[in-house]
Amino acid sequence: MISEKQFQRELDLIIQNGIREDVGPGDYSSLACIPDSAKGKAKLLVKDTGIIAGVAFARMIFENVDPTLEVETFINDGSQVKYGDVVFHVSGNSQSILKAERLVLNSMQRMSAIATKTNQFVKLLEGTKTKILDTRKTTPGFRACEKWAVKIGGGENHRFALYDMIMLKDNHNDFAGGISHAIAKTKAFLNQNNLDLKIIVEARNLDEIKEILNNDGVYRILIDNFNFDDTRKAVALIGDKCLTESSGNISENTIRQYAECGVNYISSGALTHSVYNMDLSLKAI
Repeated sequence: MISEKQFQRELDLIIQNGIREDVGPGDYSSLACIPDSAKGKAKLLVKDTGIIAGVAFARMIFENVDPTLEVETFINDGSQVKYGDVVFHVSGNSQSILKAERLVLNSMQRMSAIATKTNQFVKLLEGTKTKILDTRKTTPGFRACEKWAVKIGGGENHRFALYDMIMLKDNHNDFAGGISHAIAKTKAFLNQNNLDLKIIVEARNLDEIKEILNNDGVYRILIDNFNFDDTRKAVALIGDKCLTESSGNISENTIRQYAECGVNYISSGALTHSVYNMDLSLKAI
C-alpha cells in the first residue's frame, strides 16, 4: 500500500472534488432561504443494519467545508449498527451543514456497505489462516475511501494502484513472451530504476505454477480461477517458497472452501464492486 501521507492526500482530493462536483459556485437552495448567520443541528440516522464506516471521513468533510462545525460522535467506525441508531450530531452554521450533507451521506453509505460485506467475508474465514483482500475494482476517484472501508470491515488492502506493487497477470506474461521472460524483465527493470516493489505473478494452471517456482524473487503467486482440487495441488507445490492468493469465482458460497485449500490470501472484487449502499440520513433536530 501507499504511504500514510499519500493516502491522506488521496482523501483530501476526494473531498475537494466531491465539493466541486456537488456545490459548484454555491448551494443556491440554502442561500435562497436560510440566513448566513443561522445555526442548526443535525443527526446521522441509521435506517439499516450492518457495519458503520466513514465516521472519521465525515469529520474530515465537515472540517473542510467549515472548521467551526462541531461533531459529537456516539458510534465509531467498525461498530455494528441497527435501524434507529444515531451515529453523530453535527452542529453549527446551517448552510455549512447542508453544503456537506450529500458528500457525507454518499461517502458513508458506500463505505458502510463495503465494510459490512467485508465483515461478512471475514466471519466466513474464521478458524482458517486465510485473509481477505480487496482489489483495484473500485469506483473511479473514490478508491482511498473504499479501501479504507475494507480495513474498517476487518479485511486487508491489496496494492493501491499500478505503482506500488508489481502484478504480472496473464496479459503481461503473454505480451512479454512468457512467464519467465516477464519475471526476468521485471527484476531487471526494478533494479535499473532502483525500485523496491514486491512481485506477484498470476498462474492459470499447475504448469504455470511450476514455471513460476523456477524463478527467484516472486513474493506471491496468484492462483487464478482454479477449482478446489487444483488449488490444493497448487498450495502443495508452492509450499513455503512464497505466499499464495486465490482469486476468481469467490463468493459467500465458495470463500470458505478456497480458504480450506490452504491459501494465505483470497482477493475479491465483490467487496467493492457489488454492494448495496447502507440507508443513512442526515436529519435536522
